[in-house]
Amino acid sequence: MDIKLIKQLRDETGVSIADIKQALEESKNDTKKAKELLREWGLKKAVKKGDRVTEQGIVSAYIHGNGNVGALVSLACETDFVARTDDFKNLAKEIAMQVAAMNPKDTEELIKQAYIRDPKVTIEELIKQSIAKLGENIQVKSFSRQAF
Repeated sequence: MDIKLIKQLRDETGVSIADIKQALEESKNDTKKAKELLREWGLKKAVKKGDRVTEQGIVSAYIHGNGNVGALVSLACETDFVARTDDFKNLAKEIAMQVAAMNPKDTEELIKQAYIRDPKVTIEELIKQSIAKLGENIQVKSFSRQAF
């Protein structure tokens, strides 16, 4: 097993080394196929965690550079440990930026939107990727947007 490939996928995905090794083995060291396997497995893990209670989290703000648009997002997870991680904080910031840019009317519309940084991924898929990486259920509890 090529250590460089394992390190590359670990840096790109943040997924466990054991899962990366398994994906590389199943894909015969094809990183593109391995990433797809990791994504599929992550989505399955996210579905299993979907019913868990989310009583911790953070509120994140995004103010656009011109100061004319801002958004607040309340993002919930299962533990305060995960809520304090950089990955979770970054997810909250990205969702707040999405809200500011796309002005969804409700949470259901928000999670179905194409992610502004990668239109091939929805916000729901972005959240599921974080669930797979962080190992906890994550939900957007609420958001608000203000603009002039």
